[in-house]
Amino acid sequence: MTPLEPGFHPVPRGMVATVVTYLEMTTPAPDRPAPDLDGIRFAPLEADVATYRDLFARVGAQDWLWFSRMQMADDDLAAILNDPDVTLHTLLKDGTPEALLELDFREDGACELAFFGVTPALLGTGAGRLLMNHATRLAWQRLITRFHVHTCTLDHPGALGFYRRSGFTPIRQEVEIAPDPRLTGVLPKDAGSHVPIFP
Repeated sequence: MTPLEPGFHPVPRGMVATVVTYLEMTTPAPDRPAPDLDGIRFAPLEADVATYRDLFARVGAQDWLWFSRMQMADDDLAAILNDPDVTLHTLLKDGTPEALLELDFREDGACELAFFGVTPALLGTGAGRLLMNHATRLAWQRLITRFHVHTCTLDHPGALGFYRRSGFTPIRQEVEIAPDPRLTGVLPKDAGSHVPIFP
């Protein structure tokens, strides 16, 4: 992959551009203070493709333009969800899943925090810190030397700072350009209202 030259680079119409930051944790980070939330319970997530996509959309697609799993073929997504080296957990609020924690152990010696977030129902409650404490403990229960994640400038503006406070260190960045999922029909036109559409 050829590094970009300094300067401005036009983004083709119909595309979205984002700066992706990769982070890693090479030793377990301590728990961060998290509130006791009444009616909130951490639990495994037993999800078929439709249930998973519904939660994925509520956590990230509508507000933050998460689209990768929305455009994936059902069989391909089911293969990931059913892989024994991929684990899914959630935070249940009154019995309804309101968070997504997906840990991917398919790479030897590593764990990827593949997807992580809470729905608008839990934003600002401290639930993210609670979920991350569980994520870190679960990741390092395995024989790994690296726990890693990536975030991008389409995500919640506090995401990068949150990961750093949680013990992850930024290691590199990339620029990604992809077809706008609102123009391809993967997501509705009103998704990701903070990102302009250039048809």
